[in-house]
Amino acid sequence: MKLHLLLNTTLVILMISCMAIGLPATSMPVVPTGPPEATQTSIIAPVPTVTADQILPTEPQPTPSTGSFELVGYTPLLQRGMNAGLAVYGNYAYVGSRTDGSHPDAGVLVVDISNASNPQVVYQIGPPEEANVGQTSRELRIWPEQELLLVMNFECEEGLHDCDPFFIPPNLNFYNISGANAAAPKLVTTYILPRLPHEFFLWDDPNLPGRALLYVSTPGIIGDNLLVLDISQARQGLIQPVSSWNAPRGPLNGTLHSLSVSVDGRRGYLAYLRNGFMIVDTSQLANGIPNPEIILLTPPENWIPWSGPGPHSAVKLFGKPYMLVTEEVYGRCPWGWTSLFDITNEASPSLVAEYKLDPYNLMERCGDYAADAYRLTSFAAHNPTLTKHLAFITWHSGGLQAVLIEDPVRPGKVAEFLPAPLPSVQTEDPVLSSGTDKVVMWSYPIIKDGLIYVVDVRNGLYILKYHGPFEAEVTAIRFLEGNSNLGEAELWETP
Repeated sequence: MKLHLLLNTTLVILMISCMAIGLPATSMPVVPTGPPEATQTSIIAPVPTVTADQILPTEPQPTPSTGSFELVGYTPLLQRGMNAGLAVYGNYAYVGSRTDGSHPDAGVLVVDISNASNPQVVYQIGPPEEANVGQTSRELRIWPEQELLLVMNFECEEGLHDCDPFFIPPNLNFYNISGANAAAPKLVTTYILPRLPHEFFLWDDPNLPGRALLYVSTPGIIGDNLLVLDISQARQGLIQPVSSWNAPRGPLNGTLHSLSVSVDGRRGYLAYLRNGFMIVDTSQLANGIPNPEIILLTPPENWIPWSGPGPHSAVKLFGKPYMLVTEEVYGRCPWGWTSLFDITNEASPSLVAEYKLDPYNLMERCGDYAADAYRLTSFAAHNPTLTKHLAFITWHSGGLQAVLIEDPVRPGKVAEFLPAPLPSVQTEDPVLSSGTDKVVMWSYPIIKDGLIYVVDVRNGLYILKYHGPFEAEVTAIRFLEGNSNLGEAELWETP
């Protein structure tokens, strides 16, 4: 058992799946305390800088860029800290945990959101299904057609997640949330994953009702990095592996962190850490061909490499041949930012623009920080959800950013939300909230019935209303999230 734990921990460190450790080149005793400014770098032409004069408190305030977020509702989620993935369906939201069952209240929380102004925790899925020692329930999704809640559990680390070193095989739990079960989900089936996962994308077949695939990233130096599962018969207890794939060996030994899939299921967009961003042909999977093959469209010589750790999330813009890619960096200077790529030529994507927060994502400002600030906080771009004209991006201690992507080569800030943090929580995140910065916006934002739901690792669940450019577009959205093709995504890009 000790040998297994040592090997497992070593593999996680080698993967560098969510973290880059390093020290700034120059250390200063003073840490900036002002709000971040937004900068947009166009690879085609320079773009004016937009700045934010003040941090948004929990009450709505206009930003210099004409947008704002209105706080509609909030719950601190039992002040437990270490919150993780978010799923929303009907009158309920479901929130996973970044840590394990060695801590109190580390299960999947069920939140009644029927009154958006007063969300309440009403139930917790605990052991033996969730909140087990040594496991995190970090990824959640809902397949509405089958009224199933999906929870991915896998081994978490002591240093990164304050977990006890105890091994339980990774799994996917499927819960019935139909009718009264929505408030107290009932386990339908459990699928034991063959290798350590990290994230997954839910693809609902827009042409065949009752069919859905999960694209699961399984980052590792050895073995395949992508596993595809057919969950169409999950209610009958049948989960069927249909494909497994790995990129050619790259010069920097990158691993697959996460991916998204086009609405029609014919393309996969891979955030492959240090190997960079690449595109694969997933048409055979979309078409349901037996023994399907995944075909690499971006050859290794055209990968856009990162010095490390590399792309975290990759989501395509609606109706345009562009990708928005985030890079999650903590533990070094500068923290990661957002890049936009032209993918007109899928064999050779090209970087066209960057969106950064000043000072946190600028190399020239690295000397403004004391070394300890890097180890205990992060101002990195994390998870994006896109509308046709806006990107809502969780940016760790940079809050929730609303970015205009009407012109992909000139992204611009329109609003940000930085809540007042809780005075204390049960468990601080060892690397994200143990320093002076206590806001850690983390989840993929979910838009439901015009409201934005977002989870802060430390502080809880926020329900927001966006005001600003393309406000009507956001208000009209019934459902949208960055890690599935559900809701408006299928309407906006109907195959």
